Parts: sequence; C-alpha cells; structure tokens
Amino acid sequence: MPSWWPDASRRHSFRAGFVDVIPALIATSTWGFVTGIALVKSGLTESMATLMTLTVFAGSAQLTSLPLIESSAPLWLIFAAGMVVNIRFVIFGAALHPYFRHMRWPRRLVLGYLSSDISFVLFMARYGDSKIKGGPEQLWYFLGIIVPGWIGWNTFSLLGIFLGSFIPASWSLDFAAILALMAIIIPLVKTRPMAMCLIVAGVIAWVGQPLPLRMGLAAAVAGGVLAGVLTEKLLHTKHRRGA
Repeated sequence: MPSWWPDASRRHSFRAGFVDVIPALIATSTWGFVTGIALVKSGLTESMATLMTLTVFAGSAQLTSLPLIESSAPLWLIFAAGMVVNIRFVIFGAALHPYFRHMRWPRRLVLGYLSSDISFVLFMARYGDSKIKGGPEQLWYFLGIIVPGWIGWNTFSLLGIFLGSFIPASWSLDFAAILALMAIIIPLVKTRPMAMCLIVAGVIAWVGQPLPLRMGLAAAVAGGVLAGVLTEKLLHTKHRRGA
C-alpha cells in the first residue's frame, strides 16, 4: 500500500461523508445542470461558461451575475453582487475555522473553494457539538462530502452547458431544482432553533425580493442565523430556570 494512501479509519470517515451526501447530490446535480443551461442561454460561449463553472463553483453567485453580464454592467458591480450573495460563507468559514485551523492556509483555501451550503449543514449536524475539533476523521468526513459534491456539480453543469440547447424552455427545470433542494433541507430541520432559522430566513427572502443586487438573500441569511442563535439561547435560559 503506498504511503499516501489513507488508513482504514480515514477511509471509513470519507465513506461516511460520501454516504451522507448522496441524497444531496441529486439536488446539487440538478441545480448544476440548470446553472449550466442558464450560462449558455445568457449569451456566454461554451468555453467561457466552462471556465466560469470550473473556477467559480457557486451557483447562486453565477445566476446572480448573469443578468448583470447580459446588461454590460460594470465589472465592480458584478463582483459586488457575487460577494453579497456569497457573504453567508463568511459565517460558514467562521464556524468551520476551529476544525481546520491547524492546517496550512493553502489547504484551507482549497477546502474553502470546495465547500458548499450542503457540506456545511451535513458537517455541523455531525460534528457541531463535538468537544474535540480538528481530528483527522473530521477532515476526511468533510472531504467525503465536498469532493463528490464538486465532481457532481461540475459534471452536470458541463452537461447543461453542452446539452442546454436541446432542452425545451417549457420544462421549467429551475423549479425542479428548487423542489430537489427543499427535499434535502426540510428533513434536516429537527430542532426548534433550526425551524426558526428556516422560517425567518424564508420570510425575509420573500419580503426582500424587490431589493437590488439580491440583498434580500444576504438579509435572509443574516436574519436566519440571528433567529437561530437567539432561539437557542432562549431555550438554554428556559432550561436552566426549569432545572
């Protein structure tokens, strides 16, 4: 066995992450396919769309920037809109930092590039309450989520880019992708803070639709996180008083 090959414990952690992410791959692959179609429908050439999907790896930022690219908006505005939509990853990064801070920054940079909403949700659901942070099993579990996620997203995004012209517009694949994501997210909501986070984020996102640069999405993320944290603190306070 070569020295670089992971041992049995690490392979087991990688396999556990892969098994957990399999249901989510259906949703993310569908979303990637829809994003690939949207890229070429917006006027990008196939080579430009391929370069974008391989380097950006952020469906929400890609779909946000497309209308701005079509309207020949200034470059700074396109970057600003993408940053606003992806500001939630600052929160995700802060929460994941204790688990990977022992690694060199180039490796953390790669992990950050491969991370997604689903990887954060699955990882925190498994290790969020862990007292030991930074163990090798946590890294390999995370790799088991993000590596298949990146491969699945880009594979289906490329399929959307090169096969998008054959898909009838009447199929409404974008709505199918949303339904697939909901089918993944809703079963994960098992606590009151998580339910409150989802409700508040959903209401803010719906009310904030008219806001420019999709600021409603950023507000929904911040509001949902705040609602979840406050609900958890209220429950802890109520539990201490009742003890």
